[in-house]
Amino acid sequence: MPAIALAAALVVLAIALALLLPALTGRPPSAAPASPSELPSQSSLPNQSSLPSQSSPAVPGVSPSGPQGPQETETPEAGQILVEPPIVVPPVPGPRPTDAPAGPTAPEEPGGPPQPAPFPESLRGQDLTVIPGAGRVAALTFDAGANAAGLPSILSTLAGKGVIGTFFLTGNWAVNNPQAVAQIAAAGHRVANHSMTHPGFTGLGSDQIAQQVRGAEQAILAAGADPRPLFRFPYGERDARTIAAVNSLGYVAVRWTVDTLGWKGTSGGASLQVVAGRVQAGLQPGEIVLMHVGSNPDDGTTLDADALPHVIDRITAAGYGFTTLDALPGQ
Repeated sequence: MPAIALAAALVVLAIALALLLPALTGRPPSAAPASPSELPSQSSLPNQSSLPSQSSPAVPGVSPSGPQGPQETETPEAGQILVEPPIVVPPVPGPRPTDAPAGPTAPEEPGGPPQPAPFPESLRGQDLTVIPGAGRVAALTFDAGANAAGLPSILSTLAGKGVIGTFFLTGNWAVNNPQAVAQIAAAGHRVANHSMTHPGFTGLGSDQIAQQVRGAEQAILAAGADPRPLFRFPYGERDARTIAAVNSLGYVAVRWTVDTLGWKGTSGGASLQVVAGRVQAGLQPGEIVLMHVGSNPDDGTTLDADALPHVIDRITAAGYGFTTLDALPGQ
């Protein structure tokens, strides 16, 4: 009898569970798993564009469409001001006839006369601080890598004093200031190469150096001037390897005799008197004077441009004339 009673109780329990489960699950016991039509529709899902991107994290200087994000001119004199529009360093182009190593003469082209060397062999391996054998003359040079705030005053002063200068331009500056490049060239001033984006060169490989030099060359040529064969290292940073690399690209490296320090601005302790005094103190035959086109980013001063009339007057009063750096390659 106990066994019969237990069996009856289990049957009752099973019937109760069968009746209660549909109520708990909301589905009849015989219902099949949810069909595709019962699943959420694609239109009811969040829009893909509203979902977080799964792409790689953003890299400064690289836009989603390619390596065309903002780049910096990285001139300490200009406070590393961003330039617009962003510029991409172009790939190294194929060899040109002038890429041949400098020597007494470049290799003769088929069917044509020998081409002149881009610069004298005696200048190879040097980063020149004076113009050798130039006599009582000075060369005024102006670096341009950030803005062009001082350029109108500089060009006006040079024209009024009858002096020709040499302008070292970055490729970024040339692209952002094509009319300024045209004005410099139209006034008869010499244009030279100051790299594409103003990086320190000792940390670059050979291909990167070629990109920097050739990139600036192409940008300046496109703006209507030819920088060859004069090159100035950004920050003055160089060694034997980087000088040799620049020479192999057909450029002679040119440093300076004296930096006016006008780029420091009044906020950095410079003044018109400091600029003019430093040039006069460093005066010697073949002196190369380093000045800057842009304004100080902190105080907006353009001390080099403002002091230029006094600089020229002091050099002239000392019995010196003026030359451009074309005196170096003998052009």
